[in-house]
Amino acid sequence: MQVTLSEQELVRREKLKELHALGIDPYPAPLFEITHTAQQIRDEYTEEKQDQFKNISFAGRIMSVRDMGKANFAVLQDGTGRMQIYIRRDDICPEEDKTLYNTVWKKLLDIGDIIGVKGYVFTTKTGEISIHVEQFTILTKSLHPLPVIKEKDGEVFDAVSDPEFKYRQRYADLIVNPSVRETFTRITKMKNAIRSFLNDRGALEVDTPVLQNIPGGATARPFITHHNALDIPLYLRIANELYLKRLIVGGFEWVYEFSRNFRNEGMDRTHNPEFTILEFYVAYKDYLWMMDITEQMLEKTAIATNGTSVTNVAGTDIDFKAPYRRVSIYDAIKEHTGIDISNMDEAGLRDVCKQLHIDVDNSMGKGKLIDEIFGGKCEAHYVQPTFIIDYPIEMSPLTKKHRSKPGLVERFELIINGKEIANAYSELNDPIDQRERFEDQVKLMERGDEEAMFIDYDFLRALEYGMPPTAGIGIGIERLAMLLTGQVSIQDVLLFPQMRPERTAIASEPQA
Repeated sequence: MQVTLSEQELVRREKLKELHALGIDPYPAPLFEITHTAQQIRDEYTEEKQDQFKNISFAGRIMSVRDMGKANFAVLQDGTGRMQIYIRRDDICPEEDKTLYNTVWKKLLDIGDIIGVKGYVFTTKTGEISIHVEQFTILTKSLHPLPVIKEKDGEVFDAVSDPEFKYRQRYADLIVNPSVRETFTRITKMKNAIRSFLNDRGALEVDTPVLQNIPGGATARPFITHHNALDIPLYLRIANELYLKRLIVGGFEWVYEFSRNFRNEGMDRTHNPEFTILEFYVAYKDYLWMMDITEQMLEKTAIATNGTSVTNVAGTDIDFKAPYRRVSIYDAIKEHTGIDISNMDEAGLRDVCKQLHIDVDNSMGKGKLIDEIFGGKCEAHYVQPTFIIDYPIEMSPLTKKHRSKPGLVERFELIINGKEIANAYSELNDPIDQRERFEDQVKLMERGDEEAMFIDYDFLRALEYGMPPTAGIGIGIERLAMLLTGQVSIQDVLLFPQMRPERTAIASEPQA
């Protein structure tokens, strides 16, 4: 593949040659002993502690340089933030030979290069904590210039605000936008808080198969692949639910998994074909208990992530403090459409969809029609955390029938900021009932519903051994991360969101 280099890239390659000619390895062995990070220096240094900050070692990427002739100020960035350094010619080159400063530092280094420095910490006349450099070492020569912010006539042109650039070259985005790194640091805090909450209550983290014979546990279109050695088709999992339930059958009483799932469906600001779901299942519990534990977990997670239960998304404050409002799906539809659909058959629901200008097709059964009505006319109204409860049986093929309301199941969805964040059930553990529900799904598949469930006969066999009464939940980790970090697009909480390949990537794509 022919690559055309920019003028800056050509210049940097010439500098690389000059460094080699001077006997300097621009990519030396990786060992550089670092004694302090930028964060440590900022947090711990005081004038009274100067003696503790002599002979320190620090490494980072050059982000800016201010030339003052025989001395320079520069800013280095490590994984914890930025630190100013002060570098003076006669400190770096105490002998007659000034090549290291005059040639290497001033002419052959660029913004983006990574260097290691040794020296001592001091405070400048303007009060900025800095490192006075006594030695420096080139650790990595950058051959591609970093994007820069430009201004013209008061208008800012920032290449890194371009989504095409940000998501395709996330590595550059992370370098020049510290707020992006902070977002992903907070997402890690969020996941750790969830793990701690579950582990402290005796839950067991497990792993289940990504490659599955049957794409079960959800209604979604799967990705299909082929296993050459076994000569069989396999599916990338759309959910891990049925495997976690098998573990409940096997005797574990509380299991959870951060499951990487794959669904061959549309992409938008809240959907990516590859995403993470937290699922956990608890024996001898029901969906009412699950609502209580979920709101407790999310409140603690919000506080651990942001220091408060309140998060702000696009100017709207959302409070994760428990308890959350609970509304039945039929009441929600009646509240926002004025129509009571609780006793309607499929024909009646189609008439309602037509009346409400909701597009439907012949493959949709009663459950899908109700889902379209709720999604189109109700969901957006629930901004503060709200449990939508007690769904029709047709919408929930894996859910236990409601103990007191015929035709309904014990299920809830947690809606926040107008989007589903979690889905939970009192799990169906009657193998006869489950088989009939699967068979109903097959009928929908025969009508053309590409998201209908397959029959998982091994799972039915597991249920026949006996699964105790169980509560289960799935929580969309990226959607939760969007809320807790104030992002409005799922691409901003995925390090590497799915994108259409670049033309050069398509041209060099290996043949199957």
